Amino acid sequence: MKVKRSKGEQAFSLFNYIFLTGIIIICLYPVWYVAVASISNSNLLTQHTGLLFKPVGLSFEAYKKVFQNPMIGKGYLNTLFILVIGVFLDLVMTSLGAYFLSRKRVMFKRPIMMLIVFTMFFSGGMIPFYLNLKDLHLTNTLWGLIIPFMISTYNLIILRTSFESIPESLIEAAQIDGAEHFTILLQVVIPLSKAILAVMVLYYGVSIWNSWFWASAIIRTREMYPLQVILREILMQNDVSSMTAGAGAMDTEAIGMTIKYATIIVATLPILCVYPFLQKHFTKGTMVGAVKE
Repeated sequence: MKVKRSKGEQAFSLFNYIFLTGIIIICLYPVWYVAVASISNSNLLTQHTGLLFKPVGLSFEAYKKVFQNPMIGKGYLNTLFILVIGVFLDLVMTSLGAYFLSRKRVMFKRPIMMLIVFTMFFSGGMIPFYLNLKDLHLTNTLWGLIIPFMISTYNLIILRTSFESIPESLIEAAQIDGAEHFTILLQVVIPLSKAILAVMVLYYGVSIWNSWFWASAIIRTREMYPLQVILREILMQNDVSSMTAGAGAMDTEAIGMTIKYATIIVATLPILCVYPFLQKHFTKGTMVGAVKE
């Protein structure tokens, strides 16, 4: 039986719909503006004022210029290498650490956990971290962006909490059948934690895809730059000279603007395409990892 709502409740719901719709529009408009501006005519775009809801003179010249830049392709390949290898190693190392810390009969479990949590609030500092990378010969190499960042303390705690929520009776049944810890992890714990692992893939993937600071600090060879470092050069240093060769001063400034928008879309689109496939696991995985039964 449908319960009839009072006029006050109906008015409150209407207000919520209007307010939240306004928030959605405010959040989505900058993304829409960048997407529309990237396929606009550069000369007409510089003359346009006010809000932009549709392309001003449809043109894909900016995308042609972006994909003609060899650094974009190299940056994509470098980022994909760091992303694929990094996410795989991140999941392996975080799962091993989370499983170890989720077991009840572990010696010095609490002090070890306290030391791990301590690293969330205090670190050795940027300079000692860089010197460690240098002594380990991890500077000017893509592995320097993978190995030191294989475990996130925050993600480790979430995954450990999720593993602790698995009924102990399943673990004990596997042990009675003669299963070792690696077998239990691979055949019992991991299959029951697909949702939270999907969340870990999303967390680690987004972090790696968006990271640029340490890449710009330790990478010296331009051919090894990840995509985000190249994007930063284009946006922050206005370095579009390689994509506007042969254009006049006015044309260079105009098309440089659309090139920046096109580069943002090219750098952002892959992670936006991946998110919908992991979104269905996101809420479930986050709740499983956040609440201990």
